[in-house]
Amino acid sequence: MSTPQFFKRSILATLVSLACMSAPSQAQTATSNQLVLESSTMDLKADPCTQFFEYANGLWLKNNPIPADRSRYSAYDEVTERNMIALKKIAETAAAGHDQHRAAQLVGAFYASGMNEAQIEKEGVRPLDPTLAKINAIHDKQQLISMIAALHKQGVNPLFGFTIDQDAKNANRYIPQLMQGGLGLPDRDYYLKTDAKTKEIRAKYLSYMTQMFGFLGDTSEVAAKNAADVLALETRLAKVSLTKVELRDPQASYHLSDLAGLQKLTKSTPWATYFSGVGLTQPGQINIAHPKFFAEADRLLDRVPLDQWKTYLRWELLNTRASALSSALVNAHFDFYGKTLAGTKELQPRWKRVLASIDAQAGEAMGELYVAQFFGPEAKAGVQEMVMNIKAAMRDSISKLEWMSDVTKQQSYKKLDTVMVKIGYPDVWRDYSGLQIDKGSYADNIARASEFEFKRVLAKLGKPIDRNEWGMTPQTVNAYYNPTMNEMVFPAGILQPPLYHVNADPAANYGNTGATIGHELTHGFDDEGRQFDAQGNLKSWWTPQDEKKFLLRAKAIERQFDEFNPIDQLHINGKLTAGENIADLGGLKIALQALRQSLKAKPQAAEIDGLTPDQRFFVANAQSFRSLIRDEMLRMKLATDPHAPDKYRVIAPLANMPEFAEAFQCKGDRSPLRQGAKRVNIW
Repeated sequence: MSTPQFFKRSILATLVSLACMSAPSQAQTATSNQLVLESSTMDLKADPCTQFFEYANGLWLKNNPIPADRSRYSAYDEVTERNMIALKKIAETAAAGHDQHRAAQLVGAFYASGMNEAQIEKEGVRPLDPTLAKINAIHDKQQLISMIAALHKQGVNPLFGFTIDQDAKNANRYIPQLMQGGLGLPDRDYYLKTDAKTKEIRAKYLSYMTQMFGFLGDTSEVAAKNAADVLALETRLAKVSLTKVELRDPQASYHLSDLAGLQKLTKSTPWATYFSGVGLTQPGQINIAHPKFFAEADRLLDRVPLDQWKTYLRWELLNTRASALSSALVNAHFDFYGKTLAGTKELQPRWKRVLASIDAQAGEAMGELYVAQFFGPEAKAGVQEMVMNIKAAMRDSISKLEWMSDVTKQQSYKKLDTVMVKIGYPDVWRDYSGLQIDKGSYADNIARASEFEFKRVLAKLGKPIDRNEWGMTPQTVNAYYNPTMNEMVFPAGILQPPLYHVNADPAANYGNTGATIGHELTHGFDDEGRQFDAQGNLKSWWTPQDEKKFLLRAKAIERQFDEFNPIDQLHINGKLTAGENIADLGGLKIALQALRQSLKAKPQAAEIDGLTPDQRFFVANAQSFRSLIRDEMLRMKLATDPHAPDKYRVIAPLANMPEFAEAFQCKGDRSPLRQGAKRVNIW
């Protein structure tokens, strides 16, 4: 969604921003019930006990260099690449005007405007001129706040974030949410760390900003000063921003207040002006997610000269819209965010970038066209059966937990039984009839689409919770668990080979998609999701003794990942990645239980291609995580991503699973199992 929501969780890093397209239907690609594993990707010379990631993926790692226009390449990216070609055909057909369906007209016009390179080059930065003129005309704080509100409506988010979302402690209502924001670098630590690499990135950020201000007509001296002013302002915001680890605590981002309380906290900020500007005259109760941040923002609004604020707003607008403007700005933006931060060698071709933009701005219109062609009922039925079996396995696992009391078990069953599952695509398609998209200015289309989405979200206030809403588009190669909805969502895009095969050997499907289902289900019971009850409320439902026992086990998995050192002197942050690591381990264990139970009813061959069902299960799981990543992106992921690098998401759970050692007969020095209290056992 265009505005991030507090507690959404997903299996992949959000930085994999182009993992959003779909592929031909599995009915077209899966042709045999003997589909098992991609044996051509395996390195059978590697020892599965000590080199399992290489055993499952060695030849693929050798034969699939990272494409020049990507910072990483994985099984998910393989699906994405194939899917984008399918969506390109949809968009080109729509742009040619052969389909009069409303969704096709919208997608076609949007795509045509984005592909009109000559028009975009001719416009340069002119699409920004009306807003820049309004920024330049600001002469007092009231107008400054009004301009911040106007930019928020356009999808530009200076200073802080605002949205309408569920009240975490009363999930049956929507309330306004205010949160920290306003930074151009990926995380607060990029502003505060003093190591040589971080200093180099900050210096390049300054150079990038200076170059971009030059495109607005600033002289080199003025542009350099403006860049320095922006960096100084963002650094002050970074100092009072919560860390990525702190943001994982939902209690730390919940502070219910009202307009009077907000005004008391931030005396210098004319909030009535802001709320009026976004179209909300009576905000009612508000979640001030990060009070310390807003107190400092208020001081900055009082003390920083107005001209510097105007410079900052110009920067926010320019940086947000750069990728929709002429090639000079696109290339400058890519040189910093693509090359410097992520290590990507080449800019993606325009058609890919335009498709990604349409997905971000009007993705359900694209999704409606996609599912009509590429998603059949077979995949949905197969996944529904796996979900049912995995939920049953989870229930059985909970019933056998020695460390959890019966009181907490009963509440766990209640939450498990009420988990809602969405598969494929929404039951009700989003209504885009009020969105004006034409074949004119690409940048203007993006601005209008951003404002349309802002108003759509704003209109939720005062209405019942929309249980039909999706937080991802149907073509997304991803999945998520939403604790305030207590729901798991599996878009059509992720239900594609090699991640899911309609007619595959069950061991393979349970190893990849089944483990993903288990992963998302376990998120409802991880260190963060466990704090929400069956109705989605942020509320304690554990006994104090059970909570203590759970946290001791969670601490063990934190320590395990703290030991991993993927690059340089950088270790995985066990606290940052704890939720995903708990879900990876729990999801894998529960999916294996579900597979074994399903095979009792539907037996398979004892061996296929020389591998037992358990062995095929583990290999399929490892193959779903096959990936290569550039050093720059790896460093950024270690600093910002709640997911560990893919290799460690494979080998770390196996070190806690006797089932793996038994499957591959790993004994003695060849056994990967952690010993004694080091072995993690939660679910």
